[in-house]
Amino acid sequence: MRLRNKPWAKELIAQHPELIQVQPSHFQPNFEKAQPLRLEIGTGKGQFIYTMAQQHPNMNFIALEMQESALAVLLKQQVATPLPNLQLLVANADHLVDLFSDDQVSEIYLNFSDPWPKTRHEKRRLTYASFLTQYRRILTPTGVLQLKTDNRHFFEYSLMSMNHFGMHFAELSLDLHHDTTAWAMTNVTTEYEDKFAAKGQPIYGVRATFESPLD
Repeated sequence: MRLRNKPWAKELIAQHPELIQVQPSHFQPNFEKAQPLRLEIGTGKGQFIYTMAQQHPNMNFIALEMQESALAVLLKQQVATPLPNLQLLVANADHLVDLFSDDQVSEIYLNFSDPWPKTRHEKRRLTYASFLTQYRRILTPTGVLQLKTDNRHFFEYSLMSMNHFGMHFAELSLDLHHDTTAWAMTNVTTEYEDKFAAKGQPIYGVRATFESPLD
């Protein structure tokens, strides 16, 4: 969903290059500490990633979003109450291997991504094979891809796409908010997730790796 343009967004972004990078050819981290890096693709207004950065100060987090107006909302919060382990990135996920180095990211989050339901738009889905290829490159060998969605068809498509790619499903849920797994108990929600769950819609989720655990 495209947000309304926020007239103040560009000026705020221009004032804080230490917190946000816009369409760089390669992402240059500017964290205080060298720590494992986690990436959310399609951050929106940032409820999830900001909370994650608060809860895990021993990790560094990147909020990637292609809409400046959306990410500017998170930037405003980051300016008001800065977290040293969170940085923002305005970019398109089509070029992740240009933005990040191989084995640079330990975890990738896909939260309520656009399902692109029409068949002719399949290649735009963030779990299409071309995206999975990029995730495998930038993730560490034991890195995790985590997906949450309210869209059953997109979830089923994603599972099939990951399975065809030879991925291992470490955790899987057809109703995350009513599960009793460790993941469900520590789940951090997004703005959309709160709305969908309040309406009684199930939240589907999977945590997957590109390598199966050792026997």
